[in-house]
Amino acid sequence: MRRLIVNADDLGADEARNEGIFEAIRAGVVTSASILPNGPALGHALEKIRSGGCEGVSFGAHLNLSEGRPLAAGLSRLSGPDGSFLGKAGAHRLLAGAADASLTGEIAKETALQIVRLLDAGIALTHVDGHQHVHIFPAALLAVAETAKGLGISRMRIPEEPFPPGDDAPADGMKEARMFSALGREARGRLASSGIASSDHFRGLALKGRLDLERLVELVGALPEGTTELMVHPGRVPAGGAFSAFSSADRERELEALLHPRFRQALTAAGVELASFREIGS
Repeated sequence: MRRLIVNADDLGADEARNEGIFEAIRAGVVTSASILPNGPALGHALEKIRSGGCEGVSFGAHLNLSEGRPLAAGLSRLSGPDGSFLGKAGAHRLLAGAADASLTGEIAKETALQIVRLLDAGIALTHVDGHQHVHIFPAALLAVAETAKGLGISRMRIPEEPFPPGDDAPADGMKEARMFSALGREARGRLASSGIASSDHFRGLALKGRLDLERLVELVGALPEGTTELMVHPGRVPAGGAFSAFSSADRERELEALLHPRFRQALTAAGVELASFREIGS
């Protein structure tokens, strides 16, 4: 059996992105979404979820340790002098190093607050992942996993992805994608006996900012046996702000690809069943 979880990241980043994600949810082509607990449009996202139409969709915590402001006060390692996170590059440098008690404590504290914010809002979380994949960096992995398990969440994204030779992706993008995949491979090994479950396969790193209809149809036809998570970033014109990492053209192209009838036709032709994170481990 081949199953595909189509997980939309960054729910709560801004209202335009929310609208695009919910458009894809209503169309039945996004089956899971990851919510930014400190996103500027979190309230808008929660209102949309409560209004209905998301039955069968799984929701995860898109843990953020890199952009915007933390929920915890008094962080000295994860945040800078202005109280904000260190940014993508700064956070990655910090989390790529060895864990120590001070840093691990801050990660666990902030992670717990972010998860609890969503749980207290009535969201039945199925999984955790990370904004800019911070959750699988060496200094963060075990603190995130233990905190999530302590709050009843035992599924996690592992962004380990094979890369075919001859891909035409920009060199800088592929360098980053390969780094995340290597971290994911290491994370899978470290979590092997932890009780944390993940999808069998993952796709989306190599397609960052490049997912269009043709690539989406090609991906569906080449899916391996088992359950694959596809990370997507659909949305309408973004309003800007701390989480504007993708251009409107990229996000709208992804959304239109997901909404196109050929995507559904490709799934049917390949015998691929859409699924959510609830099916992992079941």
